[in-house]
Amino acid sequence: MVQATARHLLVDTEQQCEALKQQILDGADFADVAKANSSCPSSAQGGDLGSFGPGMMVKEFDEVVFNAPLNEVQGPVKTQFGYHLLEVTSRG
Repeated sequence: MVQATARHLLVDTEQQCEALKQQILDGADFADVAKANSSCPSSAQGGDLGSFGPGMMVKEFDEVVFNAPLNEVQGPVKTQFGYHLLEVTSRG
């Protein structure tokens, strides 16, 4: 089964998500931005979600994680939890 590793951050609004994405694109470290802003418990690890397979995350998340290019910030991705930025760090 295919496995992926990814990191993400979770915020309440699309506007906040877009602003944080721009900070990262402008050179801010993804992990630092996640630690400072994400409402997910994974923020303590810089948004690192570890390794997981298809179907272990919500559908919207899976679609990005198992299709997007590696090491590029994706999002905002809206789920039932809020708005995410995702970065797929490996897949195989």
